[in-house]
Amino acid sequence: MKTSFILLFILSSSIFPQQTNKFLFVIHGGAGTITKGSITAVEEQSYKEKLKEALFAGYEILKNNGSSLDAVEAAIKIMEDSPLFNAGKGAVFNNKGKNELDASIMDGRNLNAGAIAGVHHIKNPISLARLVMEKSQHVLLTGDGAEEFASANGIQLVPEDYFYTEKRWQQLLKAREGDKKDSIPKINYINSDYKFGTVGAVALDKHGNLAAGTSTGGMTNKKFGRVGDSPIIGAGTYADSICAVSCTGHGEYFIKNAVAYDVSARMKYCGHSLVQATEDIIHNVLEKQGAKGGLIAIDKDGNLAMPFNTTGMYRGYIKENGSWEVKIYGE
Repeated sequence: MKTSFILLFILSSSIFPQQTNKFLFVIHGGAGTITKGSITAVEEQSYKEKLKEALFAGYEILKNNGSSLDAVEAAIKIMEDSPLFNAGKGAVFNNKGKNELDASIMDGRNLNAGAIAGVHHIKNPISLARLVMEKSQHVLLTGDGAEEFASANGIQLVPEDYFYTEKRWQQLLKAREGDKKDSIPKINYINSDYKFGTVGAVALDKHGNLAAGTSTGGMTNKKFGRVGDSPIIGAGTYADSICAVSCTGHGEYFIKNAVAYDVSARMKYCGHSLVQATEDIIHNVLEKQGAKGGLIAIDKDGNLAMPFNTTGMYRGYIKENGSWEVKIYGE
C-alpha cells in the first residue's frame, strides 16, 4: 500500500507540475546607438512608460497563475502596437517602401515553436507566430503563405498604411541617400540606427515553465527579401527547460553564431551560469566579429541577464515580489 502511494505521488508530480511562487519577466525594445543626447526627455519618458506598461502586462498574467507564453505574447503585442519600437506599428521600411514583419515564439516545456517572416498585413506578428506553433505542423511560414494561413484562421489583415510612421519613412529616405553614395549597391545600410529596435520578452511562470518571443520590422532599407535572426529559432529566439532568450542586433551575426541557442548550450554542456554564458557571447564572440547588439535571458532558477555591447538597450524586468526596473542607457 505504501509503495503504491509513493508511485502515485511520483506519477502525479510528473503529470502536474508543482506550482511555486517564483516567477520572473524580462523585456527589451531593441539595442543600438541610444545615448542621452540621441532622444529628447519627452521621448525618454515615453519609452519608459511603454516599457513599464508591457512589463506589468506580463507581470499580471504571471502573478495570477498565467502561462509564460501568455505573458510573452501580451507584452510583445503592447510594444508592437506602439510606434516607438521597430515592430508592428513602428516597423521600419524596406528598400521598396514596404513594412516587412518577422516574429517568433517558443515554449520551453516541449520545444514547440512558431515563426513568421516577410508579412505585410499582420497587426500583431507575435500572435500569428503563436498560431503557427499551435495550429500548424510547421515552425516557420513566410510571406503570402503566412498571411493566407492567418486569414484561414480568423486573423484579420490590416492595410499596409496602418504601419506607416513619418519617422520611419524619413529614416528610409536617409538610408536611400546613403545608397546613392556607393557605386556598388549594398544589401543593408550600415548604420546602427537602422538595424536595431526589435522587441522581445522572456518569462518564467509559477509552474517553472520558460518561454521566449521576439518581433521586428527588420532593417531599414533591407533588400532582396532579407530576413534577420528574429524569426529564426536558435538565432534570435530560444527557450527550453534551462533558459529563455530573446535577441536584438545585427541579425546576420546572430544567425551565424546561433546566439540564442548557444546560451542554453553553454549552460548545459559547459556548466556556465546564465550571466557567464550571455556576457561571453555578447562581449567576446560577437564583439570580436564587429557585431553589435544585445539580448535578454532568464533561467529556470529565476536568474536574469541583459547584456549588450551598444551604447544602450531599451529593457526592463519585474520579479515575483513586484520589484521592477526599466532602463535605456548603458548604466
